[in-house]
Amino acid sequence: MLSDSVYTEVAVPLPIFRTFTYEVPETLIDLIHPGKRVLVPFGNRRVTGYVLALKRGITLHDQVKKILDVLDDIPLFPPSIIPFYRWVADYYLYPLGEVIKCALPGGLNITSIERISLNEKGRQVLDLAGMSPLERKVLNVLETEKGLTLKQIQQRLGERAPRAVIYNLKESGWVEIRQELKPGRVRPKMERYVRIGDNIPCKDSLSTVRRTILEVVSDYGEISISALKKVVPTAGQLMKRMASDQYLKIIEKPVYRDPFGEPIEQDTHAPILTSDQKSVVGEIKNALGGGFSTYLLYGITGSGKTEVYMQAVASVLERGEEALILVPEIALISQMERRFRARFGEKVAILHSGLSEGERYDQWLRIVRKEVQIAIGARSAVFAPFEHLGLVVVDEEHDDSYKQETGLRYHGRDLAIVRAKMAGAVALLGSATPSVQSFYNVKTNKYKGLNLLRRIEDRALPEVVIVDLRKEEERTRTIPIITSELKEEMSGTLMRGEQILLFLNRRGYAPYPVCARCGKVICCKNCDISLTFHHEAKVFKCHYCGFTEGMGARCRHCSSSRIRLLGMGTERVEETVRKMFPEARVARMDRDTTSRKGALIKILKGLRHKEIDILIGTQMVTKGHDFPNITLVGIICADLSLNFPDFRSGERTFQVLAQVAGRAGRGEKPGRVILQTYNPEHFCIETAKKQDYIAFYEREIGYRNALRYPPLSRLVLIRVEGRDEERAAQCARSLGNIVRDHIKKRREFQEIIEVLGPTNAPLPRLQNQYRWQLLLKGSNAGSLHELTQVLVQDLERSIRKKGIRIMVDVDPVFML
Repeated sequence: MLSDSVYTEVAVPLPIFRTFTYEVPETLIDLIHPGKRVLVPFGNRRVTGYVLALKRGITLHDQVKKILDVLDDIPLFPPSIIPFYRWVADYYLYPLGEVIKCALPGGLNITSIERISLNEKGRQVLDLAGMSPLERKVLNVLETEKGLTLKQIQQRLGERAPRAVIYNLKESGWVEIRQELKPGRVRPKMERYVRIGDNIPCKDSLSTVRRTILEVVSDYGEISISALKKVVPTAGQLMKRMASDQYLKIIEKPVYRDPFGEPIEQDTHAPILTSDQKSVVGEIKNALGGGFSTYLLYGITGSGKTEVYMQAVASVLERGEEALILVPEIALISQMERRFRARFGEKVAILHSGLSEGERYDQWLRIVRKEVQIAIGARSAVFAPFEHLGLVVVDEEHDDSYKQETGLRYHGRDLAIVRAKMAGAVALLGSATPSVQSFYNVKTNKYKGLNLLRRIEDRALPEVVIVDLRKEEERTRTIPIITSELKEEMSGTLMRGEQILLFLNRRGYAPYPVCARCGKVICCKNCDISLTFHHEAKVFKCHYCGFTEGMGARCRHCSSSRIRLLGMGTERVEETVRKMFPEARVARMDRDTTSRKGALIKILKGLRHKEIDILIGTQMVTKGHDFPNITLVGIICADLSLNFPDFRSGERTFQVLAQVAGRAGRGEKPGRVILQTYNPEHFCIETAKKQDYIAFYEREIGYRNALRYPPLSRLVLIRVEGRDEERAAQCARSLGNIVRDHIKKRREFQEIIEVLGPTNAPLPRLQNQYRWQLLLKGSNAGSLHELTQVLVQDLERSIRKKGIRIMVDVDPVFML
């Protein structure tokens, strides 16, 4: 049947891979646009949906439900970004509605909840025999309280009440279930403003304070009450009375929440570029407006990559286009944001998970309303709702933090390139230690290479001295934390009034507690991993599930309380350094010290203002920070990531060592690095010492080629998790059989796809979930993706069992 009505394609944020067609009521036709949220009936619920397209004159085969309401005044995303959302959903095999929910600021959606209440018939049967004990308990709870959700009932009972029990009670006619809409958590922030009222008083009849208030309000035309109180502190006491006399008019206006904090002094003059920078900026400028292209900017630490980004952004703004800047971690956003705001002022928005939901929503609206042309953020900022993107920058493109490890498992760098391609923009990837993947793409002419091989003002790279921990251990018969060489260098650096950075990529005090009686490792009760002792909190803690045990924990095998604290983390390093240099001002930067809002900014500000002499930190100190007074970097143990069961362990080791070494000597004073290691002959250590990325790449790509690992192939990881060990293993084996059956049926699959597993994951149990995984490796991305799509359909139909979760990770980064 051909219909003349208006219909819309809607995606709902539920684990459903298809979209749905709804009729638009005549009263809503003028209000509905792609990019807006709508309230739609879905089954027996009402849910938030996202409008993707409007349709007329379509042929209908089934009855179509009508949209209930339009929830937004303006679209939350432009129509031009919808093909990007569809691509992401297709490539990562993730429901489109949930992709859009992931892209948008959190806390927006209206949700439908079920309220369960006891009716009169239910009250009459409370003493009826024949019902189950659990049903009786539920009815007794509902007798005392009205309109509870299932979760609230379970909380009152102190035990699990299956949904089936509630529906049995409903079928018996004893309870009623009604749907109730729960609004989103985020709303516009409203602030009270004041302006001159309709009644103009005679000034002689007013007190001095009232005259001052009227003069201030008249001068501003309209001023917020909070700002007025700063000028006239007693204004709050008089405001209502002056409003009731109509001398003033008080109104409420929506305002943006400010995520920036302190104001930034404007930088009106860009620095003079080096010849290398001029060459790079010139090539990027020539590419702008010429369609899609991807550049990899290989620039050694301190070579001025950020200034290249800003010059390129300035050219984009001159063209009337927009720029997106991605950085790998929130820790780096503050520094990048300060530099961009100093140069571009109010044209900058920030987007990252460290903002409150309200702040993120306000920043999103500033972009939607075209009030800003630049967005800076972590990986999720790749979804920023720009309509005319001209440039996408990915700083520190090698960083694993760009990979999302839960929910939609996307890679921010890869999506940035796809986003640029769909917008016809330039993608600019920058790093001092490029990923093997990106450098390989330059070598195969997929990307264009740009180089900055000299530091600003031709400053020398830091001198790197390797200290062999094996010899130190033999000499002192102890496991050293600060070797004599490093201690001597630290003393000299402090005497010169310069700053020191100590790096150890392991937080806590002791990551390997062992029972002194039986020798068993003190492990997490939920995970197959050792607990880490945290001295400040006086607890043993699991860094995977958060499980903690007090200081008095006993060995689960022999009940001994004699626990030896082996290994070292940043807490132990901090304790050692404070004892060694009691006069020094010491700070620690890791996840434990930066979890509170503002804590990270405080540490970075202390370092910038030279209020910190020695900074001890994990990997977050290695990335992109620029502090000219740091002249000494001490790498406590360079080997921690070398022996991970992951083909990228060598790459990660080289990158983190080269990056942390690059924090030294970025100012006028020369830098020095003391690198402590048990493997001084390892090629990753040798090439990191020389800051020789090319030599590292040539060795590493040879190993990848021999094993046919990325970038010479593509990977898909399928992980099976379940609380029941045997059921998870059985499901994983069934999955393996199905994969191999599919491959047998297609000759092209047999020739290009290899199946590894299923086998236990390197960490076989996490959060009480037993984990198996299967790896698909293929030389052709299209065939690998086609096979994975078929498998996802099979998983839904035949393999998935109660209590079993199956996760598909396209292009996995973390293999543990």
